Amino acid sequence: MLIGLHTGDDAGVRLLDSSNALVQTVDFISPVVDDPYAFGQIAAANSLSDVYAMGGTPITALNVLAFPCKELSRDEITAILQGGADKVAEAGGALLGGHTVESPELFYGLSVTGLVDPAKLISNANARPGDNLILTKPLGAGMVSTAVKGGLASPAHTEAMVKSMATLNKKAAEAMVSAGVRCATDVTGFGLIGHAAGIARESKVNLIFDWERIPLLPGAKEAYSLGMVAAGAYANREKWHDIVEVRAKEGEEALLYASDPQTSGGLLISVSPHESERLLEVIISSGTAEAAIVGEVAPGDGSLIIR
Repeated sequence: MLIGLHTGDDAGVRLLDSSNALVQTVDFISPVVDDPYAFGQIAAANSLSDVYAMGGTPITALNVLAFPCKELSRDEITAILQGGADKVAEAGGALLGGHTVESPELFYGLSVTGLVDPAKLISNANARPGDNLILTKPLGAGMVSTAVKGGLASPAHTEAMVKSMATLNKKAAEAMVSAGVRCATDVTGFGLIGHAAGIARESKVNLIFDWERIPLLPGAKEAYSLGMVAAGAYANREKWHDIVEVRAKEGEEALLYASDPQTSGGLLISVSPHESERLLEVIISSGTAEAAIVGEVAPGDGSLIIR
């Protein structure tokens, strides 16, 4: 076992031979949009992301579906599964089947198996002082989705959110592996601070974020101004408040964006400053235009600073 439960990494990794290791993960979510096909795409992209965060390539997947049988039509269930299947195909993997159960609430996701070269394995424990931090997708999905549920999000903002969440981290992951990156994580339900905390803790460093450089989804600021802050943002803020220092003049606002739970968010990559600009250019040119260098790694004790 190369990576198990002890690091809080995105997936487990078991060595197969000198050139191959197995990457294993499972994740499922409740709906964040009304459209069943879009929900299937987003849930699958979210599940596949854990393999990409380790530098791996998804090879097979299994559906995990729980749903209220009397409330959803066959067409709706078919659309959810088709959305997931299309994302697995886009990832180059094979969908082998899955399992369904009856449940009062709808959940969908994937169990994903991938492969990674052990020499190129990426974990959250290898950040080094002096590294730059790249975030490949904008924050704010929790706020915008809360506005969507409240009927307060514009169609354009909803569309931008869905597009971001349904985008695979495939090309960004391929770019970071080619650049020799050794430390990354994906940003999902624990928000930027929760997932960054894992890097800071396991790498025994501090992460410093420049608030003005952090990209936000269209509509995120509007959602915040309307009080559309997801409950998970407050839970994340409370859970990690003792390791976060906020120096940005926006204070509470910056902290809540950093705490905002993301569904199928981007990758947070720690990379040598000599490679960061070139890697960022490759990631942007591959279709993730909002990617940005958002901070740096410093010597420290596992703290986060938002300045």
